[in-house]
Amino acid sequence: MTVSDKRKFYIDGMWVDPTKPNDFAVLNPATEDQIATISMGSEADVHRAVAAANAAFDSFSRTSKQDRIDLLERILKVYESRMGEFAAVITAEMGAPARLSINAQAPVGVGHLQGFLTALKEFEFESTNHNGDIIRREPIGVCGLITPWNWPINQIALKVLPALAAGCTMVLKPSEMTPLDAMLYAEVLHEAGVPKGVFNLVNGEGPVVGAALSVHPKVSMMSFTGSTRGGTAVTRDAAPTVKRVTLELGGKSPNIVFADADVDKAVARGVRHCFQNTGQSCNAPTRMLVEKSIWDKALDVAKATGEAQKVGDPTADGNHIGPLVSQMQYDKVQALIQAGIDEGATLLVGGTGKPDGMNRGYFVKPTIFADVSNDMRIAQEEIFGPVLAMIPFEGEEQAIAIANDTPYGLAAFVQTGDKVRAKRVADQLRAGMVHVNGVDMGYGSPFGGYKMSGNGREGGHFGIEDFLEIKAISGL
Repeated sequence: MTVSDKRKFYIDGMWVDPTKPNDFAVLNPATEDQIATISMGSEADVHRAVAAANAAFDSFSRTSKQDRIDLLERILKVYESRMGEFAAVITAEMGAPARLSINAQAPVGVGHLQGFLTALKEFEFESTNHNGDIIRREPIGVCGLITPWNWPINQIALKVLPALAAGCTMVLKPSEMTPLDAMLYAEVLHEAGVPKGVFNLVNGEGPVVGAALSVHPKVSMMSFTGSTRGGTAVTRDAAPTVKRVTLELGGKSPNIVFADADVDKAVARGVRHCFQNTGQSCNAPTRMLVEKSIWDKALDVAKATGEAQKVGDPTADGNHIGPLVSQMQYDKVQALIQAGIDEGATLLVGGTGKPDGMNRGYFVKPTIFADVSNDMRIAQEEIFGPVLAMIPFEGEEQAIAIANDTPYGLAAFVQTGDKVRAKRVADQLRAGMVHVNGVDMGYGSPFGGYKMSGNGREGGHFGIEDFLEIKAISGL
């Protein structure tokens, strides 16, 4: 098998060698074979990238809105021409099944770009308020962007594109687990004509490269997506320089199924959504709250749906799920499945260990627990695997209380045939996004959450706002 040499970083419009070699093997999680070698960056590499971004900021921040619209449209054209490459790379480096990569993982790079283009065309960077004062929105400066491995292009697009739209320059540190799609994205930006120094990429570990960005005095903003633990580290590192920090962190999203819902559809849809991307989605509906009057029926539907979920080779076509991204993630998920068993939840489907016949790769059994109480670890901790916890409730008030009884507040799901109830419940859920009867948000709507799920919003108008400072000018 050919191992790609991807040791270079993209700095100041060029692919450059790291200051000091520090090789890291990128593995295919389905086979555990090495597919590429990258270099892990150092503080010196970060300083070099920040210097390039800082030098480019003065001119790029002064470009017109139309200039940036034209740039995003060029990026869109180049990205679309290479979308097949993105799908193949994401399947190889993170194990996303081919159909998911082709239909969702890669296309989000187009959808979000179109959402930002629409927002940018409508965006007013200067206006006059009721006092006659001029209110300007200006690019905040050099931005440090840290992205995760689970929806890699999704998060890169949600950070790089609004930063460009706002007139900022940036340094991206993608996950070392999935660096190849980010390096491909750098090629797209280069081909589209992003000016040198505006976008820079340094691979590396969070405690090294991420920390160096967070503490850097020339970095004005940090935008981080990942674990709550990682987000608090970025916040602490950024505090001495009082830079802006936006965070998109974990979730433990409730999916409330009321008795007046289409139970078969709602439960089956909820199970499949929880298992999508092998459960590696921060907004996955991992707690299914079921009204007691339909509990037995819901268990039957969930069991049948869970048992029908196939696990397989991510390069093959089909609706199966693939592996987890790494050995570390596999071990974490196994430990939490065992915790659910030890705490007395009923194992409805799945369990510990790998699926039958799978000895290589980080594959896990799709797992469903019934009779879960909301104080169990599997109901409170983000598992980030295909593991569903089913919790019974008596009525609307109790459902809302259980749904909100979590340190997270990213997303919530409501299944009911009563639109008045759906709105009443949605209004009381402490979550940044509420999905009713399986309807997803469109591109450009704000993505983000309450509580330990982070702060700030990504996507569209709100995503651009995060990268802007507000200035008031009076007397003109």
